[in-house]
Amino acid sequence: MFELRGAAVLVTGAGGFAGPHAVRALAERGARIFGTGGPEPRGVSLAGWFDSDLRDPESLMTAVASAKPDAVLHLAGQSSAARSFEHPTETFHVNALGSWFVLEALRVHAPRARVLMVTSGEIYGPHAEGTRIAEDGAVRPVSPYGLSKAAADAFGAIAAERGQDVVRARSFGHTGPGQEARFVIPSMASQIAEIETGSRAPRLAVGNLEVTRDISDVRDVARAYVALIERGIAGKAYNVCTGVGVRLTDVVARLAALARIPVMVEVDPARLRPADVPYLVGDPSAIALDTGWACEIPLEQTLADVLAESRSRAAPSA
Repeated sequence: MFELRGAAVLVTGAGGFAGPHAVRALAERGARIFGTGGPEPRGVSLAGWFDSDLRDPESLMTAVASAKPDAVLHLAGQSSAARSFEHPTETFHVNALGSWFVLEALRVHAPRARVLMVTSGEIYGPHAEGTRIAEDGAVRPVSPYGLSKAAADAFGAIAAERGQDVVRARSFGHTGPGQEARFVIPSMASQIAEIETGSRAPRLAVGNLEVTRDISDVRDVARAYVALIERGIAGKAYNVCTGVGVRLTDVVARLAALARIPVMVEVDPARLRPADVPYLVGDPSAIALDTGWACEIPLEQTLADVLAESRSRAAPSA
């Protein structure tokens, strides 16, 4: 077991969506945390901050050489599948090549560091409805984002084979407080909050809802990252997921039920992806077996918390 208490942990993407949650979870285990990227997160305590860029390998070399990490949580990247269709080259450069640059910086300056490489359940692509995808499932991504994460996952496997202490986390969909409104669930919650204030017509614009997803709470996912750093087996890949599928039509219905006034749901063609996966549900058996981790926060609580955050942002300032 890797001992986090007193360890120096470098978190790339510490200022992103999952980053602050992961920083807090690591801090609770007694780690000293360094962050990279921008902007620097608020409300978390860091031992140091580096203004590095995944497209700039020298900046990553500097960050690793300065932090001298015992462990690295690699979260940074371009996280939107929708955006990846608009910017495929940038997505691949940031997510795939950037991950290799991180691994190379560690090989040079911290070769014995434990590394948790976070990729995505999107690498699997379409699978039969009703199945739960295990880590040995076929990898067939349908978006530039999924392809870039599959490449990053492969780079992590290569680094492990050459002797680096790399564990891979294939995170399925997750949401929760702090996620930007350009993503599906916070987008719907933000619209509901605006409808309630009267600043928006009572129509909820959505994309394709005829899909089934495995949706975790980001706070549970942050705990999973800590568990994998502590107890994950080097060289292995782990799905981070609930193992339960939920249709997006059901998610919209649950959010609409929480609204204080009636809302109508309308499909917005601009929100449809060029390609989508009808059914994507993971099997969390491996992470449960090796670390004991499991999701704890129910989807109803996650949706309520996201909507509460959206309401606080939409509330008129005094």
